Amino acid sequence: MQNLGLGSLIIRLVVGGIFFVHGLKKFQDGIGNSVVFFEGNGLPGILAYPVSIIELVGGILIFLGIGTKIIAATFSVIMVGAMVSVKIKSGFTGGFEFTLALFAMSLYLVLSSNQFLAVENFFVNNEKESKNL
Repeated sequence: MQNLGLGSLIIRLVVGGIFFVHGLKKFQDGIGNSVVFFEGNGLPGILAYPVSIIELVGGILIFLGIGTKIIAATFSVIMVGAMVSVKIKSGFTGGFEFTLALFAMSLYLVLSSNQFLAVENFFVNNEKESKNL
């Protein structure tokens, strides 16, 4: 049986869902709380805004399979930043293990060529068909 990319799809949906929920929570709890959290960890508070937006919107886009490689690369950078600046202080268990898993899954999406059931495929296929006409 041909690999239909089910594993890649599952990872894409999980990563998209997790980042969307984390971004949404930052806005629901009040973005000011995220600003204070960032500042409390020695980061510029203004970074809370783009990180929250990227998590929220990027989560939706990855879930749908639009711009997956670009968004996943951005998520990878955010996760490295989170590990180095905040999570590593707490050690592996209860510290950076979840962030590391999200980093690894995001990096997989960057490196994977499989876009099973991605909305982006409809645009790419239509573009290829129109060039062949």
